[in-house]
Formats: sequence, C-alpha cells, structure tokens
Amino acid sequence: MFGLDDIIGYMEENNKNIPLATFLRPKSLEDFIGHDNVVGSDSFLRKMINSDQISSLVFWGPPGTGKTTLALIIAKATKSEFKQISAVNSGVKDLKEIIIAAETDLRFGKRTILFIDEIHRWNKSQQDALLPEIENGKLTLIGATTENPSFALNSALLSRVKVIVLKSLTTEDLNKIIKNAAKTLKVKLDKKIIALIARFADGDARAAINILENCKRKSENITIESIKDIINNPNLLYDKKGDEHYNIISALHKSMRGGDAAAAVYWVTRMLEGGEDPLYVARRMWRFASEDIGLANNSATMLAGTVFDACKNIGMPECAVHLSHLAIYLAKSPKSVAAYDVYNIAKEEIAKSGALPVPIHLRNAPTKFMKELGYGKDYKYTPKVNSSEQEYLPPELKNSKLRKIIK
Repeated sequence: MFGLDDIIGYMEENNKNIPLATFLRPKSLEDFIGHDNVVGSDSFLRKMINSDQISSLVFWGPPGTGKTTLALIIAKATKSEFKQISAVNSGVKDLKEIIIAAETDLRFGKRTILFIDEIHRWNKSQQDALLPEIENGKLTLIGATTENPSFALNSALLSRVKVIVLKSLTTEDLNKIIKNAAKTLKVKLDKKIIALIARFADGDARAAINILENCKRKSENITIESIKDIINNPNLLYDKKGDEHYNIISALHKSMRGGDAAAAVYWVTRMLEGGEDPLYVARRMWRFASEDIGLANNSATMLAGTVFDACKNIGMPECAVHLSHLAIYLAKSPKSVAAYDVYNIAKEEIAKSGALPVPIHLRNAPTKFMKELGYGKDYKYTPKVNSSEQEYLPPELKNSKLRKIIK
C-alpha cells in the first residue's frame, strides 16, 4: 500500500509534527481499508464517482471510521475543489465566504465539495442556509456526523442528502491498518501486540495508529507493557450524550427484562467504565423495578431505592458492586407490567374524556354549605362498613379497561 518513497516522505515530514494517521490517509478507494459495502465495485459511491455525478452526502459513523478520508478521496477522484470546515467553530459567515469562492470556481468549470465535520452541531437555521446552495448546484455537501442523522439533521436537509452508514472497523481491518503503520515506522510487531492495539482502538483506525505512533516515540522496542502504559484505560466507545448512550441503556433494559443477568451486568459495566454517572444508571434501574417488575415483586423497588442512595452517598468506584447486585436481582426477578400498563390506560382515558367530576359521595365536606350540597353523602366508611359495591371511578368510566388490568 505504501512504498519506500512514502516512508521516506513521512520520516522527513514528521519533523513538522504531521500525525502518522494524517500521513497514512488512503488516496483512493482501492487503498481504502474496510467498508466493502460502501466502497466496493458495485457500491453507490463507486457508481457515483465513475459516472461523475456527485450528489450531496452525509457520512454517519463512530470516530476513526474514514469519514474525512472518503470525502477527500471523492474530491480527488472528481477533480473538485475541497473546502473543509468544522461545525464546532464555524457558521453561516464561513459558509458565505466558501459560496463566493465556489461561484468563482464554477465559472471556470471546477466544482466545489464542502466538507462539514460534526455537522450535527449546526443548529436549524445554520443547516437551512445550506439548502439553496445544494439545490442550485453551487456546491456539493459532504457532512460527517457521529450522531443519528434522523435526530441531528433537520428534515429539509435530510431529504436532500444521501446518508451513508460507516460502522466501526473490524479487527481484521484494524490489523491491516496497524501493519501498514508499523511498516512506515520501521517497527516489527508480533500478533499479540497487533491484537492488543486493535482491541484498545475499538474500531477506530485513527486511535490504532496514534497508539502505535506514541509507543514508537516512547521506545524503539514496542511491548505489551509499553502499550498498556500509553493507554492507561481502554478507550471504550461510549458517548454520554450520543447514540451509544441510548443504545446501551436500551440493551441493559432489554437484558433485565429478558432475565439475562450476565448481559445486564455487562451493559452496566460498559456504562460505568465509559464514564457514565452511576446515578443515571441507578435511576433507570429504579424505574425498571416498577415498570417491568412492579407487583410481581414489590421488594425490587425498595432494593433499587437503596442502591440509588448508595450511589449518591458513596459514589464510584465503590457503588459499582451495588449496581451489579441490583442488575442481577432485577434480571432474575419475576416480571409484571400491570402498573405501567394501567397508568398509560388512565392517561388515555383522561385525554379522551377530559377532567370528569369527582363523584359527589367521594368529596370531602369540611363546611356546612358543602354538606348541604350533598358532598360526602352516602359514602361508606370502609373500616366499619362493607363497601364492595361502592364506586370510586367517575360513572363514565365504570366499564373502563382500567378494571380489566387490576382486578
């Protein structure tokens, strides 16, 4: 993939502190490792480039999966002017400057590709500013995001782009990338070291190359110990505000619901080791104790409350074992969704029938006037009188589905 000239070039350019990951960016789809479904010979991307019909795109995937690299490859293959900005520190003003330059280039027959990194960080008005420029053909947009476009992009922009999903790189893909990087650095790695770097990189090509480069800077002899020293802690894929946050809490919920205690503990651990607030985990499990277990085991909510207090009072890392304990207990407990279902039915009834008046026999009568109006009349005091026939719902709800769930 990289010849001797490339290696010599890197060693010379590296004096200028160019990161190895940047230097090793593939320059064509043939050199691109991974994502065969995206860059393969029958892929949309290939056909688009071969036909010279470039449409606006959004690459959605975790860090280090090649979003920027693919944008650069497309620009080079189509001989387009490439402009790159980050949505973190740019806005409509920057966009207008690029549009002016794109209009000039277009007069000379050169197209412009605008690459916006972390496009999900632009607000609705900023995203809307892109719409006319995409439609009039002044530029082609390629956005990159780690967030679900369905939530991160407004519908108007989403309808004008093709979303391409890039998944985390496989271990096999990372092994190839690490070997190429090792060749450039002129270091020899055994299979165990390559496997360790790939595991710590967790699907991120940039992370894998950075680990190797930092180890090389520290010592010519790269060992398992030196890699662990560089890493300190595994870089787990977990964004407390991103999709993976919701994916993992969903996996925890479904694992407990399905009675798989081992899986429940695994997902709890993934969150905690990824830096999640233990109170958030405890709060969601406390909710689960009522929503999915409820009346089948009333002790579940009490244990969940106790664990929440433990997390609040002693924090991490001590409270991790409390959350593990709770996850196992909730997973193994019998389940009942009656409390959850009946609340939703009650909410539906209220939305449909409105604020029905409280039956007059259930109303308190603290004043003489209220007694004269009949408040509390004929109410049967249950500790002393059999009230089995007494009605507690508004008469309009006498045959409500509420009665069918809780008998």
